[in-house]
Amino acid sequence: MLGRKVLLNEMKKVLIVDDDRYIRELYEELLKSEGYTVETAVDGEDGLNKISAGGYDLILLDVMMPKIDGYGVLVKLEDQAPKTKNGPIIILTNLANDPIIDQALTKGAKAAFIKSDHTPQEFLQMVKEYLT
Repeated sequence: MLGRKVLLNEMKKVLIVDDDRYIRELYEELLKSEGYTVETAVDGEDGLNKISAGGYDLILLDVMMPKIDGYGVLVKLEDQAPKTKNGPIIILTNLANDPIIDQALTKGAKAAFIKSDHTPQEFLQMVKEYLT
């Protein structure tokens, strides 16, 4: 049964866009341990390039990053459709009451995930909800 779960998840491709190396590597390791295919981007510019190419089932996009912040990525995506359709974009942040969350939701993000408020298991549960 576990082998089947891993095979099903390997069909799901997730992009993590976060400049925090620790967070990026933690989330990547968690997702790979569940059998997901994972790609990462180290800043908003790198993330925008990968999102524009498309083909992701889920995109996890940090808000505060160098070059282009997460909100800036969402704004740019309004003007340039990806070559291949992507799944939902979830905003990652540490600030629960940040007004940027509401702004991001109006620009196409499907939800916000407060990194500092959740355990790794809760992170995995959130990902599974959006990939089911």
